[in-house]
Amino acid sequence: MRILVVEDNDRLARSLVAGLRQHGYDVHRVATAEAALAAAPGTDVVLLDLGLPDADGIEVCRRLREFESVAVIAVTARGSEHDRIVGLRSGADDYVVKPFSLGELAARIEAVARRTRPARATRPEAVARSFGDLVIDPGARAVTVAGVPVALTRKEFDLLEALAAHPGRVCTREALLDQVWRASWETPSRTLDVHIAALRAKLGDAVTIETLRGVGYRLRA
Repeated sequence: MRILVVEDNDRLARSLVAGLRQHGYDVHRVATAEAALAAAPGTDVVLLDLGLPDADGIEVCRRLREFESVAVIAVTARGSEHDRIVGLRSGADDYVVKPFSLGELAARIEAVARRTRPARATRPEAVARSFGDLVIDPGARAVTVAGVPVALTRKEFDLLEALAAHPGRVCTREALLDQVWRASWETPSRTLDVHIAALRAKLGDAVTIETLRGVGYRLRA
């Protein structure tokens, strides 16, 4: 697995790279946002420090979402709930707060890689679905509303696809967390709520995502 470490602290970067290589990863390190975006294609997982010297790490995370096959783990000292929410909304697949153990980080890398490994090409159900003005194309991983493309993060798309697979039926919180996040680590329940809120904001009136408090969510056209 190819790992890209984006970290401007030389001492921390050297320690991280050495430790990850001992775990058997192919590791490359860069120190700036510009270098990260140039090196991202062909990378499996990016470990992204949000405090970069040449750009806001949140904006870098959003731009990394342009590379469909690349998973992003935010690795940062910003540990407040607000920071976590912003990081996840920007497209991070996971969020790790410094300081952390190398063992935990390696486990999270493996978990994210499993969740984001391309598998849809072999799915027979990868057929476009229409709900009024909303069209979901799993094959192209594209969403449009009244013909206008809607930019979704990887997790937002996976969540919408999970809801759309059972329109009118309740999808429990546990089922969504398992299907979209694979729940191989303790995914905070707040993560699901954040992504649902983002979907509602981006899709507008094209579709309704109903909340069944304490149970889950239901998609209605």
